[in-house]
Amino acid sequence: MNTLIINGPNLNLLGKREPHIYGNITLNDINDKIKTEFSNNKNINFEFYQNNIEGEIINKLHSSMGKIDGIIINAGAYTHTSLAIADAIKAINIPTVEVHLSNIYSREEVRHKSFLSPCCIGQISGFGFYSYILAVYALINHLKIRN
Repeated sequence: MNTLIINGPNLNLLGKREPHIYGNITLNDINDKIKTEFSNNKNINFEFYQNNIEGEIINKLHSSMGKIDGIIINAGAYTHTSLAIADAIKAINIPTVEVHLSNIYSREEVRHKSFLSPCCIGQISGFGFYSYILAVYALINHLKIRN
């Protein structure tokens, strides 16, 4: 299972950015925790990608066609603003799970709307770094059922 994990704007600043919301964990720490959790499963390959630019995230989604079995995306603030990323997820037809470190529904009202959720097989939010791990398990189960 080739899995692409995409992180959007400002997630490169984790560990420094609003630690009262996101904690002190860095994006590299999260990637390491994911790799460690699934280190015994030789059937999963991870590719990690972070970009602050909407168009580059869209290009990465497009380039995943035919190469990637499942996607996990934390689009950051683009979750609440980007029809273009939502359209790209629909266009590539790869099972995608939306994740967020914080519970977006307990934050500002503008964060309660996700343009991506209707295009994804599910959304996991509020569990910190473990949101990503839960998303990998969700993809594994989704692909088993689908195949």
